[in-house]
Amino acid sequence: MASANTRHILAAPAWPYANGPRHIGHVSGFALPSDMFSRYQRMAGNQVLMVSGTDEHGTPITVQADQEGITPRQVADRYNQVIGNDLHDLGMSYNLFTRTTTRNHYDVTQEIFKTLLANGYIFPKTTLGAISPSTGRTLPDRYIEGTCPICSYPGARGDQCDNCGNQLDPHELINPKSKINGETPQFVDSEHYFLDLPAFTEVLGSWLQSKSGQWRPNVLKFSLNLLDDLRPRAITRDLDWGVPVPLDGWSGRPDKKIYVWFDAVIGYLSASIEWARRSGDPDAWRAWWNEPGAEAYYFMGKDNITYHSEIWPAILLGYGGKGARGGEPGPLGTLNLPSEVVSSEYLTMEGRKFSSSRQVVIYVKDFLERYDVDALRYYVAVAGPENQDTDFTWSEFVRRNNDELVATWGNLVNRAVSFASKNIGSIPEPGRLTDVDRDLLANSAKSFSAVGEQLNRSRFKAAIGEAMRTVSEANKYFSDQAPWKLRTSDPERMATVLHVTLQAVDDAKTLLTPFLPRSSQAVHEMLGGTGDWSGMPRVETVDEDGGPSYPVITGDYDTSFRWESRPVAPGTKLSAPKPLFTKLDQSVVDEEIARLGGNSDNKN
Repeated sequence: MASANTRHILAAPAWPYANGPRHIGHVSGFALPSDMFSRYQRMAGNQVLMVSGTDEHGTPITVQADQEGITPRQVADRYNQVIGNDLHDLGMSYNLFTRTTTRNHYDVTQEIFKTLLANGYIFPKTTLGAISPSTGRTLPDRYIEGTCPICSYPGARGDQCDNCGNQLDPHELINPKSKINGETPQFVDSEHYFLDLPAFTEVLGSWLQSKSGQWRPNVLKFSLNLLDDLRPRAITRDLDWGVPVPLDGWSGRPDKKIYVWFDAVIGYLSASIEWARRSGDPDAWRAWWNEPGAEAYYFMGKDNITYHSEIWPAILLGYGGKGARGGEPGPLGTLNLPSEVVSSEYLTMEGRKFSSSRQVVIYVKDFLERYDVDALRYYVAVAGPENQDTDFTWSEFVRRNNDELVATWGNLVNRAVSFASKNIGSIPEPGRLTDVDRDLLANSAKSFSAVGEQLNRSRFKAAIGEAMRTVSEANKYFSDQAPWKLRTSDPERMATVLHVTLQAVDDAKTLLTPFLPRSSQAVHEMLGGTGDWSGMPRVETVDEDGGPSYPVITGDYDTSFRWESRPVAPGTKLSAPKPLFTKLDQSVVDEEIARLGGNSDNKN
């Protein structure tokens, strides 16, 4: 039973788009930071609900389906499985990773739509829609590019300029072109429903201002600047692939669907509702969405800030009747706003932007076939794009793997456990502690509050830096005390040094668990621990009342292990250690750069 101080925390990683496999730049933003945060919060005793899934509507999927001569559903099925397998292999501890092509998601999206309409925040309007002259098919906003009329950026999209962040309509672009075939679109009148974003300017502004000092400054500044140009935004499109519009005269039309950007953010809520139903308590989701004290943290790359700090909060406010037009909450109740939008910056590779077409990319599956998953998790934590654009280089990856994981943490575990296992066979009873012993133990114990404070604020670099500092201190202690010199001269002192070192190793294992769950499980077992220490995900196949089956990621992550120093028990039998990490040869650098199709911009 949860204590009175237990926090209910929604961890919401952005939904990966199901039109291809994800690369390490993607997962460094939306995935791994969320998992590190969630694993810590569970160990801290909080009730965490981590949900997401594949985003499966929108034109890129229909375009790909046309090119391959298959259906959009077949494209979505393929990449739902590919992405799900990759995220499982990364150790992502989702309570539920699902998809947006479920009946449950359609129902929740349509419910949100209808209540926003009833509250006056959705309205119909005839607008100019883009048509491909050669095919007669609709060209969605994101498939039109041109020069931004506001900042003159030449690569602006038809829905937004990524350079200045302003919302756009495709017909406003200077020299608009189709991204599919380069032709100039034809603009014709088409009726659509719009979300009245200006009706939320005041309430969004007050809410965002209240986050000063809590959010990452770049995220808050960007979000506040967007308030100056809020305009109604179309939430339906002339498409045949998407959530049906739940209105008489529209629901059965094959050419009108709810647009993907609207239904995708609703996925956080629909996935929570699906999780609750699968858990056996259909109302369990309400503890995270309706209770005023619950918290919600959304994780993404910076290109998704607009949708999570402006559009999704506006939808939530409108559903609760809290915009300028008032209104009443729908049957889902008053829904909680984000506590924080945790956005990462961009990750480049060897000085260049990730690009599948130019082979400047490494997909998650390919990476994990060649390298340790915890080596990637460690690199993202210690050198990822947490608060500034960051360049992934193979030379730096190899250096950190070899110098920090292998030679520092792995070396400490191997030396300490090997020596104790060979000479005693179990965790020894300590004798009289010296000041040096007590200092190491005290500093190790203090690290839990220091690392935990940083993890609670999604400051992963600072957190893992503090954890690795304790590892370095334990390494120095073990070398300075040199228990191998005490084997015959002072066996009692040798036992004390080993006990203290193994306690520090056990502490470090716990401190590193959010970052390195698989290797922490291995250390747990080396120290004589049994059972599931880290809590790893599993893939299950499910369906909806006999409908099409699909894979989901889920797992059991609540254990008795907590975020604290646990005294190691003398007499616990030790297991012979195996290497935690693989040392990489320097040839890896040249091999990987060659796979990128040429020399690195940073290579000497």
